[in-house]
Order: sequence, then C-alpha cells, then structure tokens
Amino acid sequence: MNSKIEVAIVGGGPAGCTLAALLAQRGIRTVVFDDDKRPDLLVGESLLPTVVGLMRRLGIEERVAAFSQHKPGVGFLARDGSRLDFLFPQRAIKGMPNYAYNIPRPEYDNLLRTRAEELGVTFVKRRAELETGGEGREVQLTAACLASVPELGGTHPKLLVDSTGRARVFSKLLGIGAARGKRNDVAYFAHFEDFDSEAQREGQVVITTLQHGWSWRIPLPERLSVGVVVDKSAVKDRGETAEERLEATIDAEPALAAAGKGRRRVTPVMTYTNYQLISERGHGPGWVSMGDAFGFVDPMLSPGLFMAMHSAELLDDRVFAGGAGILDQPVRLAKAFDRIFTELRDWHEAWGEVIEYFYDGRMYALHAAGEQLCEKYGERALPRLMQKHLTSQITRLLSGVATRSRYGRNLLRFAVTHLVWDVAPAEDYAIRA
Repeated sequence: MNSKIEVAIVGGGPAGCTLAALLAQRGIRTVVFDDDKRPDLLVGESLLPTVVGLMRRLGIEERVAAFSQHKPGVGFLARDGSRLDFLFPQRAIKGMPNYAYNIPRPEYDNLLRTRAEELGVTFVKRRAELETGGEGREVQLTAACLASVPELGGTHPKLLVDSTGRARVFSKLLGIGAARGKRNDVAYFAHFEDFDSEAQREGQVVITTLQHGWSWRIPLPERLSVGVVVDKSAVKDRGETAEERLEATIDAEPALAAAGKGRRRVTPVMTYTNYQLISERGHGPGWVSMGDAFGFVDPMLSPGLFMAMHSAELLDDRVFAGGAGILDQPVRLAKAFDRIFTELRDWHEAWGEVIEYFYDGRMYALHAAGEQLCEKYGERALPRLMQKHLTSQITRLLSGVATRSRYGRNLLRFAVTHLVWDVAPAEDYAIRA
C-alpha cells in the first residue's frame, strides 16, 4: 500500500465509508474526518437488491444479515384497499440477489466504518476545518486542521471528498445552489412494537396511501419502523411536538389506526424535511461530492442509501480503477467527474420519474386496469402476458437493477398513457397534500 494519503473524505456516513473501503482495497490510502455524531434513527432503513452486491464487494453481507431483516419486496396499499406487490424474482432482476435487507441504520453505518478500518483506513474524530483554497484547489483544509492530523505529514491530500450528507458543507462554503423538488413534505417516524405491518411476506415493506400523504412500515428485528410523510399544512393542527404529530396522524388515518391500536413506541420520533434536492455542481478543482451531499430524492422507493453507496462505487470504478495517478492529471480527472455526474443526474431523473407515478396515482390506475383486463380475458390471454412483462420491467425499475433503462421507462410511460381505461381516474389514487 502507498504510504502517502492521497484522499481525504469529509464525513463518515455510508457514502464516505464505502469509498474509503473501496479505495483501501486498491491500496490507495485515505483519511476520513468524522466527528462520530449521528442520531439514533436515520431515514434509509430499507435497502434495494443492488446494495447487496456492494455488500458482497465489501465482504460484509453475512454480518449485515446477522442484525437485519430479510426483505423480499415491497407492497403498496392504495386508499381503496387495493394492493400492488412487487417482489424481487430472479427472472426479473437477472444476476442480482433476489432480496434485500431492512437494516437498523446505526448498526449498519457502524459496520461500514468498522470494515473501512479493517482495510486500513484512518479515521480522525473531529470535524474538518475548511476554507476556500488556492494552488489549484477550490476547497482546502485549514493549516490548523492539516497540522492536527499527523498521518498527513503536513501534506495536503490531492483530493477532498464531500460526504457530509444533507449538510452539503462544500457547496455551502462555495455558494453552489441546488434545484429543489416541488413538494413541501415533512416526515415523522419512530420504531414501534405491537404494530401490524400488514406484510404478506415476512420482511416485506408496506407503503400506504393515506387520506393525506403516505406512510411506510418497515419490518426490523423485533420492531417496526413507522413513518408518515405529509404536507406541512396537514399536521399544523396535530400538536406542537414531533411525537404528538406522529401519534395524532396515526390515529387520524384509518389505514394506520387499526393496525397501530395496541402499539408501543420504543424510540424518540425523528423529523425530516426537504426530500428532493440536486446540486448545480458536484465537483471542482481538488474536490468532489457524493451521496446526499450532491443530491437526494424522495424516500418512497428506498433509493437513498443505494444512491449514496453507488456514487462511491462510481468514483472508485471510473476514477481510481487505474490507481491514484489520475489525481495528478486535472483535465482528465475533471472529464471523469463530468461523466459521473451526468450519470448521477440521470439516476435522479429516473428515480423521480418512477416515484411520480405513485404520487400522481397512475401506477395504481394501471394496476387496476391490468387486473380488470386479466379478469375479463383469462389467465393465458394476451393481457395477462402483457401484464407479466410490464410487471417484470417495473420491478427492474423499482429495484435499482435497471432504473435508468430507456426501454423500461418508455414502456411504463406508454402503459400509463395508453393502456388505462374503464377504471377510476388516476386522481382518485393520487397522494393528496
């Protein structure tokens, strides 16, 4: 392994620890600044099958399985009680594991850090002190911060990586703006015991359309993560605290009240806002951002942790596959970053597109139309064959396996436009503010 530290990562969450571990596997030394302060609960407890592939690359799947809940798929409950189930059949996701995990985030995040440490990554328990830079660096560590890390030997790393999540430290330092989503949602969530998940298969996540907003129920070992996502205006009369608002919303929503009748909350209630944001720029001379520090999307389909870890994978594969020498070639490095962020923007666009079909009700209307046709023409008729093919393509979109697939996205766009008739309008299924 090279004795010189080439890369400094600011932030020790999943994106930062994944990149550090991957670089360590290549023999590239990295230091991670992490103050080790994080909440007990975090959004992002349900994973996609694509994340399992990354776990295997890091050599941690068996350890994840030991403290997590096996996840076979996701069920969606519409307001009228109809249900869409998307499992992860092997024939649909080809080559990827046909399952994922629901994870307690603190344990998962700690494991990623432990794995990076096992591979030789240096962690510094402090916040990185940053300033606008010089000498070809747009951002740099302050002299005092540099001197406080003996492993750096007084030499500034060639690349700084912003993995500070929604804090977006580099972007805020440089005044880089961001495009925000159109929704004004707030989420409240906590862990409960004795709360019915309504899952048809053990470990299946359930997403429910409420009278206002939507909810998630994520089965975890011995408890259930329950969250509600609503427009801020819908909860202003439901109490002053997050605890009051979550409990009142559960009691006010028929789909949740019965399931949660005997519930017992076993954690504090966490609050999240602003679920859609993409930075105008993700890199510059001497720095790059990844994960939520670059952008994040609505949590409905659980893309967040995948996007964080996948952005680290892209940086590792597209920049460092040939070693750290590219860090001495700024033009080539900038072009590689440009390609990565073009792809990441396409990922965000693709996730936003498929999530919108659930928000505006078109996915439920399509399902209702398909069921009606199959009932009319029988199991072996063309409509049933079409439905099976379409379901397979939608599963690939939702699982992260082929979310960016032009064929799948165009097929779904065609289906919701031209294959829906004689059912309730999509607006009846839509998630209301």
